[in-house]
Amino acid sequence: MQGKQKINLFSFTMIVVGLVIGMGIFRTAATSAKDAIEPSVYFTAWILGGVVALCGALTYAEIGSRYPVTGGYYKVFSYAYHPSIAFGINCIILISNAASLSAVALIGSGYIGKLFPDLISTDIHKALLSCVAIIVFYGINLMGLRMSSRAQNILMMVKIGMIVLLISALFFGQNTAMPDASAVAATTPSMSWIQSLGVSLIAVSFTYGGYQQTINFGSEVEHPQKNIPRGIFFGIAIIIILYLLVNLSYYTVVGFNNMKGEKEIAYALTLNAFGTKAANVFSFFLFFGVLAYVNALLLSNPRVMYAMGEEGSLPKIFSQQNKKNVLTVSLTVFAAMCIVILFFAQTFEKILNFTIFLDCFGMIASSATIFKLRKETKHLDGTGIYKMKLYPLLPLVFIAAYLFVGISIAIKDPSTAGIGLAVLIAFMIIYFATHRYTGSSNKKIPQ
Repeated sequence: MQGKQKINLFSFTMIVVGLVIGMGIFRTAATSAKDAIEPSVYFTAWILGGVVALCGALTYAEIGSRYPVTGGYYKVFSYAYHPSIAFGINCIILISNAASLSAVALIGSGYIGKLFPDLISTDIHKALLSCVAIIVFYGINLMGLRMSSRAQNILMMVKIGMIVLLISALFFGQNTAMPDASAVAATTPSMSWIQSLGVSLIAVSFTYGGYQQTINFGSEVEHPQKNIPRGIFFGIAIIIILYLLVNLSYYTVVGFNNMKGEKEIAYALTLNAFGTKAANVFSFFLFFGVLAYVNALLLSNPRVMYAMGEEGSLPKIFSQQNKKNVLTVSLTVFAAMCIVILFFAQTFEKILNFTIFLDCFGMIASSATIFKLRKETKHLDGTGIYKMKLYPLLPLVFIAAYLFVGISIAIKDPSTAGIGLAVLIAFMIIYFATHRYTGSSNKKIPQ
């Protein structure tokens, strides 16, 4: 489009970094270490997670170039699959997002609990505090208040500052490793190396998530053939380096066996390297960073439900707004989903398995659309859109990786996998039931 501003290489690289780096690195390292039988498994999982993220980001970037529509990650399902599958997967993605919000809220509750150990000492206490945070921001959003971009930029700077602090423990902290808790080391003695890698990748996949949103920038990047692969490569490379350095700090300062039992692992590192005051300040800022993240998800996901209501995928009531343009029904339903997940799961690990298993459906199905798009949009080749090299290897590697993670979850936690499958089937049944009685149809979105 003539006169439209384009995203340059540096800006796109920073977008990739911003999409991926969230709050997970302050918690998932402990979960990943707990499931790793030895350090080689642990660090392999973090390197492999970055490679998978690179393959996925490049795949989604080409999908976005070939199918440039607003909300492409959700709408591409309707284009490539039967409407019932599109409806089912879009709904479980929303549930997965609600679970992610709940998981991140639990991360924040765990860290603020370090400041008030007498008040917040059990998983139930942390879940209740997370519910309170969700309800508070639900109320704020109902009043029509919105998070400004300035506040989001401040949040990003706080996150980067906290990551830099963790890395600096390698060079400027006391660097005296905590006493080794060798008894924790034998948590998964019966697992093979490859099985341990698969389970360890569950938490790593959560931490590397977000790159799929590159699907929304395919037509917005300056010189896409060159800048998209460069920006994604540079962005993922920065993320891998930061994550590996943070994990090296955890490993060096906290100790591998101690990592397995430290849920608030960043607090343990900061406490050991810089002292109690620094650890308390760190936890305080992290908690408010989590609150901002919770608010951002409460803003964005109801808008997806609104769009599905507009298109007829969900009942029209989901597209209703009040006088302040607040999506009251969508916001209420999404907040309720978060609280229900918290109520039934209560712990970070249970929510993590659930959300990543649901994500496996969305990741595999959405990335597989590249095969259909390549065939049906050949006329776009050579027009300046981004077209990945090493096709079809990159999407196949990505799909295989998420199949591996999904199977690992099913083996580790069959009940969670069963619930995930049941949820998908239930939504497909709901689709057929509602469309049978309404007589409506979900047509493919035109290119």
